[in-house]
Amino acid sequence: MAGHIQDRWYKTETGADGKPKRVRTDRSGKGMRYRARWVGPDGTERSQSFPDRQKRQAEEWLAGVAADMSRGHYIDPRAARVTFRQFAEKFLAERGGDPNTRASMGSQLRLHAFPYIGLRPLGSFQPGHIRAWVTHLEENGVRGSYAKTIYANVRAVLNAAVDDGHLARNPCSARSVKAPTVETKRVVAWPATRVFAVRAALHERFQAMVDLGAGCGLRQGEIFAVDVDELDFASEMLHVVQQLKYSEYRLVFAPPKGGKLRDVPLSGPVADAIQAHMKRFPPVEITLPWGTPKGPLVTKRLIFTQEGGDVVRRPSFNNVHWKTALVSAVVIPERRRGEPHAAAREHGMHALRHFFASVLLDAGENIKAVSEYLGHHDPGFTLRTYTHLMPNSQERTRKAVAAVFGAVQET
Repeated sequence: MAGHIQDRWYKTETGADGKPKRVRTDRSGKGMRYRARWVGPDGTERSQSFPDRQKRQAEEWLAGVAADMSRGHYIDPRAARVTFRQFAEKFLAERGGDPNTRASMGSQLRLHAFPYIGLRPLGSFQPGHIRAWVTHLEENGVRGSYAKTIYANVRAVLNAAVDDGHLARNPCSARSVKAPTVETKRVVAWPATRVFAVRAALHERFQAMVDLGAGCGLRQGEIFAVDVDELDFASEMLHVVQQLKYSEYRLVFAPPKGGKLRDVPLSGPVADAIQAHMKRFPPVEITLPWGTPKGPLVTKRLIFTQEGGDVVRRPSFNNVHWKTALVSAVVIPERRRGEPHAAAREHGMHALRHFFASVLLDAGENIKAVSEYLGHHDPGFTLRTYTHLMPNSQERTRKAVAAVFGAVQET
C-alpha cells in the first residue's frame, strides 16, 4: 500500500521501562481522527481525513489511490474539488482562436450550464448529472441545434478537465448520455417569383443584394462586405475574400466562413444589376479592424452601405428592411401593432443561397462545382444538404431512353 494511515488521537512513545506505549495526543477526541497520507505522481505529499471508527475506510481509500496511480487514473483530490464553473471560466480565459466564438461560448455556458451544473465539483460528475441537465434544457425550451451547440461546449470543457487531471473520464462519453437531437429539415428552395418579389419590395439601395445572394450564392455577411476590387467584370468573376461580422460585439472585416476564399462566376444579368447599383449608389470607403477589434485597420470600398454612408448592420437590416420585404411579398404575415415581426429563420437571406444552389443543380451542374461556389468545406456536406433538389435520376433515365427510341423510329 502506498502511503500510510496516521492516528491523530494517539501516538506511540517509549515508556520509562523502555517499552513503547500508546498515549493520547493533544487532539484526542477532536476533529477527524485518521489521516491517509501518500505522495502523488508529482512528488507532492497529499492527505485525506476520516473520522473516528473509519480506519478501514481510510485504508480502502489509500488502496484505491495506489490502484489509480498504478493504472494512470489518479486524480488529485484538490483538483477534483474545483467546480465546473471555476474550471470553465479558466478554460475560456486560456482558449485561443476566434474571440467571437469564445464570447458566444461563454454566453451560452453562463445562461444554460452554470445555473444548473456550475457549482458541481468536477470530481463528482457522473453520467446521470449530464442526462439530467440535458433533460432540463429540453424542458425549458432549449432544443435543436442551439441545444446541441451548448452541449458541445460543456463537453469541450469536460474534455479539457480530463486533460488537466481534474476528473478521470468525461461523463459525456458514457453510452447512456445522448446529445440533444436536431430535427433534420429538408431545404425548401424559393421559387423565382418569390425571389424577385422580395427584391422588388426592398429599398432600391438594397435590391442588388438579392442579385448577389440568388445569382452568386453569397452569405449575408459576404454580401455586406463586397468590395469594388472583388468584382472583375472583364473576366465575369466575383472574388469572395471577406465578410462583415461581429467580434466581441464590434463590427470587423474577416475572411469568409471557414477561411475559404473562392471565385464565383458573375452572370451577365447580375453584373448589370451591380453596375447599375454602383452608378446609383457610389461605393463608400469604410475602415474597420481586420479579424478582431484589436486587429489592424483596413479600408474597403463597399458597394452596399446604409443611407449616410455607414456599414449595413445585420440586426437593423433584418428587422427593418428584410422582414418588411417578406411581408410585402406575402412570405410572412403582417405584424400586429406594437408587436415584432413573426420569426422567419427559414426565410432569411440564406434562402437566396438555397435558390442559387437549386438553380445550378437543376441545370445539371456537378456537386463539386456547386460546393466550391458556395464556399462549403466539403462536397459531401453540399450533397447531403441539397441531394433532394437534384434532378430525379429516374426521370433522366426515361428521357434518355425515349430520346434513343425516338431517334431510331424517325429513321
